Amino acid sequence: MLSINWKGYRFAAWMGQTLLGIAVLAAATQGKWQNAIALALFLIVSLVFVVKDDKLPTLFDFLFVLAALLNAGGWVWGWFYAPGPYDELVHGFTMFAITLALSFLAYRPMLPIFRQHTLLYLLTIASFGIAIGALWEITEWSAGKILTTDVIGSIDDTVIDLIMDTLGSGLAATISLWVLQKWIDLSVGEEPVGNHLSHHK
Repeated sequence: MLSINWKGYRFAAWMGQTLLGIAVLAAATQGKWQNAIALALFLIVSLVFVVKDDKLPTLFDFLFVLAALLNAGGWVWGWFYAPGPYDELVHGFTMFAITLALSFLAYRPMLPIFRQHTLLYLLTIASFGIAIGALWEITEWSAGKILTTDVIGSIDDTVIDLIMDTLGSGLAATISLWVLQKWIDLSVGEEPVGNHLSHHK
């Protein structure tokens, strides 16, 4: 089984960053400035995640960059509007990757405490992701009003997106719990258990 901190994930994340940079240039070349700006934001945020390699497992970095690349394909090459469930699947995976990374960063100081409260941890992470998804939908709606473009389709589209957000967040909570066990075990292995936990009191 590959480690959650396998160096190959880091290499793949940097390769993804390169491809994402190319996607930004492609969108700008096509004159799709809104897409270019959105992709550039993804590039900057994902770069921050990759650079802070001591804060997250390398697997999380790779998944976040992969989500950015999937969104790049949807915006730059119009895959979001092609027949099939690409839009919905990418929406769910993106929220999964974002929830996985951001929740781990936000709740990292309390991980040893959460380890003893499995259900609370799952509910906290899932709720965190669902809240991000709701804010994203509000942002899309606001962008549609300000930019006078059809960012969202219909109420059905919004509800489906929220459903995918919920599924992605639930999956992120489950994976995060599994990683939590490994992350704490690695940390405890580096120092006595008592000393490690005392750092978080």
